[in-house]
Amino acid sequence: MRGSNSFASVVLSLFLIGSAGLPGLVAQSPAKPKISIMALTELKAGALGHYVTRAAINKADIDVMVDTGASVVALSYEDAEKVGLRPNTLDYKIPVSTANGTVNAARVKLDRVEIDTVRVDDVDAMVLPEGALNGTLLGMSFLAKLSSFRSENGVLTLKN
Repeated sequence: MRGSNSFASVVLSLFLIGSAGLPGLVAQSPAKPKISIMALTELKAGALGHYVTRAAINKADIDVMVDTGASVVALSYEDAEKVGLRPNTLDYKIPVSTANGTVNAARVKLDRVEIDTVRVDDVDAMVLPEGALNGTLLGMSFLAKLSSFRSENGVLTLKN
């Protein structure tokens, strides 16, 4: 009887060591582990229900309105200048519909768009001609690259 208790204790010890590891023993990994920290920010809706915030686009601070109804990020000509896109050199050949009718826009790629700690790289965007857009819209080409976004009770939560 005593031998079976010893055997059971040894089996239990091996099971616990196998599942939890020995104290102080660290497994060696051939490659460095990737550390992934989720970034999150919350935006409060303004008086009219719009989410307006400051974003760093290509490292330049721009006031933007988050717009889930916009297919892509749409930059005004003036904001495109601020972020270094040189809008006077772009080819405005893509027809886009705006609240003021159809205009031709130029397709661009933004290196980086950041709101607080939330960052997205390589974002498709359009630059509209001078006077066609007042401000910049942060559309789905940015939002779709996030791990999630949601609007609830006047707060827009962005995660990546």
